[in-house]
Amino acid sequence: MVAARGLLGAWLLKDGVGGPIVEAEAYHEREPACHAHRGPTRRNAAMYLPAGHLYVYRLHRSVCANVVTGPPGEGAAVLVRALWPAAGVEAIAGRRAGLPPRAWLDGPGKLCAGLAITLEDDGRDLLAPGADLRLELRGPPPPSARVLAGPRVGISRARELPWRFVVAAAGASRGRGAVSPRPDGTSPGRPGSRGRSARPRGS
Repeated sequence: MVAARGLLGAWLLKDGVGGPIVEAEAYHEREPACHAHRGPTRRNAAMYLPAGHLYVYRLHRSVCANVVTGPPGEGAAVLVRALWPAAGVEAIAGRRAGLPPRAWLDGPGKLCAGLAITLEDDGRDLLAPGADLRLELRGPPPPSARVLAGPRVGISRARELPWRFVVAAAGASRGRGAVSPRPDGTSPGRPGSRGRSARPRGS
């Protein structure tokens, strides 16, 4: 899906804490793995808002954040699966104490914990001027050679769809462990160090 690919490199920030998206999965109401497949409910109502809103849901003890990508009334969103910790690193480290930097934001629940995203953020407009929880587009997109596409993970239906997009390290294969936390695909340095950010392509 174009929207999921285009979000790679966009910065997700809450109160100045966050970083660029390095892994994302697309979901659409026409396929059975999507929460909107059976129509609107109280739980998935945010999925039907205009593109740029946040859809947050609970999964076991964690919450997961999704960027809504469809027009109003169409259930479509991109699950943010991983970020590179680039802003507010001290805050992230405190919330993810005891974990190595590579494990701070490398999962949907982990990144929500690191950014303090909660169910209260469901339905918020990530593009609203001056919003404390926002999506920012910075710099050029990740090089196409560094973006890998493959099947989504953690689902039991429509697993064959190649709607998961990952920024991969230089020389990495399409197998596991190919994720690079830096949006330009270069070798990562110290979390929070300055470097070129990425701008996602439009959907």
